[in-house]
Amino acid sequence: MSESVNRARRVLNEAPADLLLDRIAEVLAAGYHVTRVDLLQVDYRLAVLLPLVGDEPVTTPGHPAWRCFDHQTPTVADDTGYLPVSVRGERWGVLRVAPVPDDPAVLGELVEIATALAHEIAAVSAGTDVYRTARRNRRLTLAAEMQWEMLPGRSRIRPSFSLAGQLEPAYAVRGDSFDWSDDGTRVWLSTINGTGEGVAAAMLTSLATHALRNARRAGLSLADQAALADQAVYDLHRGGQHLAALLMELDLRSGQLTVVDAGSPRLVLLRDGKVQELPLEEQFPLGMFEATDYREQRFELSRDDRLFVVSDGVVDAVGRDVRYGETALDRFLSRTGPMEPLDAVRSLIGDLRAFVAGDLVDDAVVVCLDWTGPQD
Repeated sequence: MSESVNRARRVLNEAPADLLLDRIAEVLAAGYHVTRVDLLQVDYRLAVLLPLVGDEPVTTPGHPAWRCFDHQTPTVADDTGYLPVSVRGERWGVLRVAPVPDDPAVLGELVEIATALAHEIAAVSAGTDVYRTARRNRRLTLAAEMQWEMLPGRSRIRPSFSLAGQLEPAYAVRGDSFDWSDDGTRVWLSTINGTGEGVAAAMLTSLATHALRNARRAGLSLADQAALADQAVYDLHRGGQHLAALLMELDLRSGQLTVVDAGSPRLVLLRDGKVQELPLEEQFPLGMFEATDYREQRFELSRDDRLFVVSDGVVDAVGRDVRYGETALDRFLSRTGPMEPLDAVRSLIGDLRAFVAGDLVDDAVVVCLDWTGPQD
């Protein structure tokens, strides 16, 4: 590793949270004679790259910045370099630097520095609003603010799996949400098809999500996680409010998928280019009745299987008085095989926006999970 990369890491570690870009610009100027440094962050809709300071947003799909973001590879156009700012599969955006020579060795070092910047942004974001504020090109509703703050991220990559999720309408989502966690041998994924309006819907989803996390972190089985969350919602609302959820646990060594369906969103399997809906045993939504006993189902995944979880806001989306429906959904999902999960999710949401000619009205959640097989 070159001295410039080492210096960049040290500088980033010591920089104030709000001055990461300024400090890294100084390092790039001294080590690489770079005179322009911009951080372009992807917005909540995955539709525009927004500069941290000044300049114009990047919206054109064929722009080099978008090619860098989509393919997660450095891109050079004229004398300007575009570098992925990503960490563990979570794509923050793109670092734009100029001038930069079209030299693979230099480009490789700059990619390492951009990755170090991504790590630092992830580390400091909980304590500053600088990066969150710059990622939005309109105001979030209060409910949406609550929902986005609760998410574990938008994408995750490990050797044995990769996954991604998206909420819509991104700036005004109310009750739909998702959550995940992994420990190297298993990955847990839950999706919630929320009910209600505004802050009330977000609060109900927050209660269920934190109850599920509490149960998961206590080492409870999937069925018991559902039961604990069910009881938490029932204790507060006595059956007056409830919400649908799908809980999954994937054994990353064997591919065994354990599922609890609590009135859930749709679970679709993409295998060898063919789409099929997994037959779930639909059980009571969380909080509908007191002391519900939940049952687990098990499925065996094959290497390179892909799972989609979609809420009813997807299939029920309406454009020109026509419902999107299961047929159009399955047809679109069958074409996503070559895409990375985040690109598949983004493409589906884009297709929905085109279908309804704008943002979705009803809440929708889409999550994509790939199992790439056991790793030695």
